[in-house]
Amino acid sequence: MTNKYLVIYNEIAERIENGEMEPHSFLPSENDLKDCYDTSRETIRKALNLLSQNGFIQKVRGKGSLVIDRSKFDFPISGLVSFKELAEKMDNRAKTIVNELSLIKPDQNLKKQLNITSNEKVWKVIRTRDIAGNKIILDKDYLSQKFVPSITVEVCEDSIYDYMENELNLNISFAKKEIVVEEPTEEDREFLDLEGFHNIVIIKNFVYLDDASLFQYTESRHRPDKFRFVDFARRNK
Repeated sequence: MTNKYLVIYNEIAERIENGEMEPHSFLPSENDLKDCYDTSRETIRKALNLLSQNGFIQKVRGKGSLVIDRSKFDFPISGLVSFKELAEKMDNRAKTIVNELSLIKPDQNLKKQLNITSNEKVWKVIRTRDIAGNKIILDKDYLSQKFVPSITVEVCEDSIYDYMENELNLNISFAKKEIVVEEPTEEDREFLDLEGFHNIVIIKNFVYLDDASLFQYTESRHRPDKFRFVDFARRNK
């Protein structure tokens, strides 16, 4: 016999998916749901917790359960695309917030990631990507000063790749990518809207110039409900 909380979860999830319960609206109170489904408050809370864990609702203290906008953006895994280029397809609903721009001495881990053996410094750029009023991507970029001698906040707000290609005349060629799912850090929670979410999707990029020089290491940290990570594959025999 199916647990009642799963029946309630599936029914509410389906109503959210088909638009019957609109994004940014609140679910009925726990008491109202308890009466509606003729069950215990514990059963309702189990259903709501599952809805929260799977990105259907966000619990707002003192207000209740807010329905989350589950529209998703296609994020190309195999492509090497700047956020500005992706944002141009979003009808100006996206903006970039520069949280930090600094020139740092890399620690041993960062030296390893960027394959640095000398005492060269690294640009550290932390940016929040806001899409339609939701802070859902945290980009942490580390760029070798050897290839990017100087950079400004204005460039970081616009497009680093555009600046490198059109101002510094560098040819960005390819990237190696790794995708992992982790629990959010305190930094993630500081810069992203993560209430109700217990995991984030991290795409680690190692980006190279056309002469195979590694110039950038990036961690692009995504809220999991807003993206489909897409690719195109062809089988070669």
